[in-house]
Amino acid sequence: MIRESSSTTQVKNRHRELGLSDQDVLNMYTQMLKARRVDERLWLLNRAGKIPFVVSCQGQEAAQVGAAFALNQKKDYVAPYYRDFGFVFAWGMTVKELMLNNFAKAEDPNSGGRQMPGHFGYRKLRMLSHSSPVTTQNPHAVGIALAAKLKGDDVVSFVTFGEGSSNQGDFHEAANFASVFKLPVIFLCENNHYAISVSLKRQLACAHVSDRATGYGMPGKTFDGNDPLAAYAAVKEAADRAHRGEGPTLLEADGYRLMPHTSDDNDLSYRTKKEVEDAKKRDGVLTFADYLRAIGILDEVTEEKLEEQIRKEIDEATDYAEHAPFATADTVFRYVYEDKD
Repeated sequence: MIRESSSTTQVKNRHRELGLSDQDVLNMYTQMLKARRVDERLWLLNRAGKIPFVVSCQGQEAAQVGAAFALNQKKDYVAPYYRDFGFVFAWGMTVKELMLNNFAKAEDPNSGGRQMPGHFGYRKLRMLSHSSPVTTQNPHAVGIALAAKLKGDDVVSFVTFGEGSSNQGDFHEAANFASVFKLPVIFLCENNHYAISVSLKRQLACAHVSDRATGYGMPGKTFDGNDPLAAYAAVKEAADRAHRGEGPTLLEADGYRLMPHTSDDNDLSYRTKKEVEDAKKRDGVLTFADYLRAIGILDEVTEEKLEEQIRKEIDEATDYAEHAPFATADTVFRYVYEDKD
């Protein structure tokens, strides 16, 4: 059992005010740390020539994990986008399954190795299939919400996307339709300040993506994307609204992408190293660890155990995925044409 020492009682226990236990927030941190360490391993594998492509989650784990904890993991439907390592881990995907996805192996539960890395889609977890054109997951999530409302199912449809995606027509159509019909959808924009190489100031004329909610007639809220507790509170409030039949919500996690857009990107061509280093000081993985230490939940022994446990899991998953078979040639048309055999 984790106990709070008398020396930490002066620090505000924000998670308890949200109804979260000490174990809950330690679990949150574990998923955030796991996502970060997996991402770091993927970059090493890419540079070693073992996997072709990396789309990084670094800097966005806090919002992803906090959001996942606020939803009903037994009932709700989710449409995460390609950076959502933290979310999919918190939602039930294993490190082995994500490694199989990145190695494009036949056992990958998302697409059997057919799609690019980070194109999540897992029926068992009620996770909608992702496609490469950005923002297409938004109308899909709205479709799930419409079906749920027509069937009378009390579920929430949750979708994530980047701020660049909020400038696409798919976003407008999805948000407008969801609001008109008061559908149980939560739109979470993970604003990492760069649509590939285009900075936020060249994307929006308004101050926040969430300001656009007014035009759709739904609530909008921006929160600190480096704080999983802020994410939890915002998504929980939106989910409660949806369950009451009050319609959709547009949320915005104000964060920052710490790594290049992908492993094929030179981010220093459009931003400075100092800008990135300054952003690292607000890194949610580090600041949330500081919070847990301050209230006596995380200590040196616990940290070492977590790191060792995660490293072992990643090592085993990497070895398994690297040696797993690719899909055979005779499966190339599977799920494309009707099989009459």
